[in-house]
Amino acid sequence: MRLLAVAHGAFMVATGMWPLASMKSFQAVTGPKADLWLVKTVGCLLTLVGLHSVLAARTGDVESRRTGLLAFGVSSALASISFFYSVRGRISKIYLLDTLMQTTWALLWLRELMKPPEDDAKTKPLF
Repeated sequence: MRLLAVAHGAFMVATGMWPLASMKSFQAVTGPKADLWLVKTVGCLLTLVGLHSVLAARTGDVESRRTGLLAFGVSSALASISFFYSVRGRISKIYLLDTLMQTTWALLWLRELMKPPEDDAKTKPLF
């Protein structure tokens, strides 16, 4: 679970920081945006959630499973939004790639969350 938290956390930090570091390159790939403040807000939130995942893995807090539940929820929400609005033509079709990535992260987290905790094999899975 720690490796997943670090990998996914780093991915969220990188994708969250991208529009903050270079809105021009972000829009070149993802298409023009009407509300840049909203893009920056989402970027900040993704960066914070990503940092949380990385730090939780480093300190061992990821074993509490709350980090996994947060990461699963964020990826599921992003996948849903990316899919819904890209197939409707509201956002660029490149977001279908984001749908694939976010769905993959969500499924990886779901797999981990379904496992019983390592410290007590008798404990029920989270779902």
